[in-house]
This record gives sequence, structure tokens and C-alpha cells, in this order.
Amino acid sequence: MDIIKFLDGFTTDKLTARMSSRRGALATLGIFGAQALMAAAPCFRTASGKEALKQSNTDVVNALQLALILEYLEAEFYIKALQSGVLPNGRPEAVYMQISKHETAHVEFLKAGLEGAGVEPVLKPEFDYTAGGAFAPFDTANDNAYLQLLTLAQAFEDTGVRAYKGQAGNLQGTPFLMPALRIHSVEARHAAEIRRLRAGFLDIPLNEDTLPWITLDNRGLGMPPITQPVYDGEEQVVQGGVNLVDITEFGPVEVSQSYDEPLATPEVIKIIAPFLGCKE
Repeated sequence: MDIIKFLDGFTTDKLTARMSSRRGALATLGIFGAQALMAAAPCFRTASGKEALKQSNTDVVNALQLALILEYLEAEFYIKALQSGVLPNGRPEAVYMQISKHETAHVEFLKAGLEGAGVEPVLKPEFDYTAGGAFAPFDTANDNAYLQLLTLAQAFEDTGVRAYKGQAGNLQGTPFLMPALRIHSVEARHAAEIRRLRAGFLDIPLNEDTLPWITLDNRGLGMPPITQPVYDGEEQVVQGGVNLVDITEFGPVEVSQSYDEPLATPEVIKIIAPFLGCKE
């Protein structure tokens, strides 16, 4: 199967068209209590100047605003990557181009969903993809620029997979749950394809360090320590209160590969904080 053609099937306007009765669904939900978003709130403002993550007291709205921030981060990253001149021609450029379409579609969907619920979407923050000077992914004079593009893409996509899973409970019982799960699965496909590109560039076999899925809390060969929070907690072998190592013939490696763990809001903020260029 051609992964480019397969991923292309997920670039669609239909996500937005499927939404209905959003305002009523949002109005029924409870109080938002996560403090991590509030700490980062100066970075996340609406067109009216309000701090986007304080204008609503519903879990679902804040879940969608957080998702939108992540999608902004990814969408701008892929656009800049494509404009940088760093990406090799051929498959790498084609993969980034296709993923870019998806992330832009996700941004538009989430903005439409929030607006349809009568909520101002958060404005796109100012992003610092150097993470304070740790990276130079768009600099053609940087010999490691392409590897850094792959590194950041993997970290962002793996974060997206876990972050959407972490917000699923907040979206339960709303029209947003199914679209969010659809995005969650597409982010996972992105992550897998980026991992393949990274393994190919580094000329290393698809062993447990570079498999298209996460193994334990292993961030993978060539992934710098700044990305470790993306993978912390993935070594979990207990699901639904059951230790799967104890009741199966599989070890921690195989069990950890079988499940993605969710990221809570504070963990997501910790991961993206180095890439937020805005100041209070």
C-alpha cells in the first residue's frame, strides 16, 4: 500500500460538516480544573485579547483549545519545513506535504468547532522551533537540519497521539469525540511514517529503537533528551487494573508496544513549553 495515497484519504472537509448541535453539547459540561493551562495562558489569547483558556469553564472547550494549539504547532512546522529547502526531494518532501495538508485541515476543523459553539478560538501562538537555540531545523547551513526536522516531527506527532487520547474523557458524550478519535488515529499514522523516514535516513534497522510504534519509554536512537517527556509513562504494562505481563506470555517490551498511554494537560504543556516563543 502506498502510504501517501492512504494518508490522502484523511484530508477532508467532511469533519466540519459532520458537526451538529455543538452549542447545546458544550453547555452541558462541567468545570475545568487543570492549572497547567492557566500557567501558560499568556501565550494563548483570542482575537479580543482574552486569555483563551480562561474564557470558558467547560472541560470540552479547553480540550479543544489545547488540541488547536497542538495543531497550530504542527501545521506551522510542516509549512516552514516545506519552505525551508532542507527537505530532500522525493518521498520525504511528499510525506511532509501530505501531513501538512492534514494538520492544516485539523486546524480549520477545530476553529470551526469552537466558533460553532460560540467560543473564540485561541489565536496561533508565536512558536520558537529552535527551542531556545537547541535546534536549527530550517537552516540549510545546518548539516543536521534534516535530521532535526525528523526529530521534531516525530516528537510532535507522538505528542499529538497521546494528547488526543488524554482528552478523550473530556469529550465523552459530545459530538466532538468521534472526530477527535479520527484525528488521533491519523496522528498515529503520521508518527509511524516519520519514524520510517528517520530510520532510513540514519540507516538503522527497524529494531525496537526505531519501530513505527513506541517501545517502553524509549525515545529512539538520535532523539535528544529534550524529547524524553514525550515518552515518559509509555512503559506502562498495567491496563484496566490488570498486569498484562503477569497474565500473558509477553514481556514488558511487547506489552508496552501494544498500548499508547494518554498525556494529561500538564504533561502536554511541559512538552510544548520549549517551543512557545511568546512572553507574558
